[in-house]
Amino acid sequence: MTHKLFEPTRIGDIEVANRVVMAPLTRSRADEAAGDIPGSPMNVEYYRQRSNAGLIISEGTQVSPLGKGYMATPGIYSDEQVEGWKPITQAVHEAGSKIVAQIWHVGRVTHPNLTGGVQPIAPSAVTPKVTAYTHAGKVEAPQPRALATEEIKEIVAEYRRGAANAIRAGFDGIELHGANGYLIDQFLRDGANQRTDEYGGSIENRARFALEVVDAVVAEIGAGRVGIRLSPVTPANDLADSNPQAVFGYLVEELDKRGIAFIHFVEGATGGPRDIPGFDFAWARQAFKGTYIANNGYTREMALDAVESGRADAVAFGRAYIANPDLVQRLKLNAPFNTPNPQTFYVPGAAGYIDYPTLDQAA
Repeated sequence: MTHKLFEPTRIGDIEVANRVVMAPLTRSRADEAAGDIPGSPMNVEYYRQRSNAGLIISEGTQVSPLGKGYMATPGIYSDEQVEGWKPITQAVHEAGSKIVAQIWHVGRVTHPNLTGGVQPIAPSAVTPKVTAYTHAGKVEAPQPRALATEEIKEIVAEYRRGAANAIRAGFDGIELHGANGYLIDQFLRDGANQRTDEYGGSIENRARFALEVVDAVVAEIGAGRVGIRLSPVTPANDLADSNPQAVFGYLVEELDKRGIAFIHFVEGATGGPRDIPGFDFAWARQAFKGTYIANNGYTREMALDAVESGRADAVAFGRAYIANPDLVQRLKLNAPFNTPNPQTFYVPGAAGYIDYPTLDQAA
């Protein structure tokens, strides 16, 4: 029997070989000294190994130097970065997979150690209770500076350039990082957004930045190559909202009107419990006509059932893909998974990056 999870499908304009998605995974292995450039032979091999996924979503890739929130993360704003991504996208395509760039701006979740000494920016000057990963170790994020209204248009333009650069680099599309407490999420949720201009207050105003970014990237590369990641109820990066159903319900309806390719939902707390109240994901599945990618703690059985039943069109796996480069084969065979080593998630080098064994190597 062939399970639907392993059958081809179409995600917007992107034809994929199966419905297994590699979730975006920060690995902190870009060349920071050269300007946050990806594309080392090790980076290329990492993505090539995992090209059994129908769709790969790249690690978070900042749209500007100020959007950087972790050491050694890649960018997508310079010509050198675009050139660095090209061998990665080429390797993925040669291996039969598709890849979209997750473009992000971390907003307040960073530290001047990562941004060239510049104070972090945010919708409002609300200090998050978070730490940033820097070369000095984990350091507390400082109070951010509230963006002036006119500055917001400049950041929208940075996302647009990031999307254009992603296509130049050979990506099949982009995913906007609208989840986990980063800048788009900070505008959406009233735990971080205390503005009184057209970007704050009402739900429509708080969603304005997200939708302006979506409209900008759609205008640049087409709706069929644009997706967004959302996490309506996660407390990640010290963010909350008083009424996530209302906020994200409005956003989902507006995204549906725009005909974007997919919404990638973190169902529950990112990397944690799934049973957090506040948002009806089943409603979102019905309200959004594009591809629904489900994420957060999915086992093989859950993934098979979700796609077979129609509760999701595809399922994204994160940590499982860190340690199991041949994840699709393991899912098909119901083979055991390797266990990821958290000590190697964000450190330089090949260990815990490209040295996890495949089933063929273990035989």
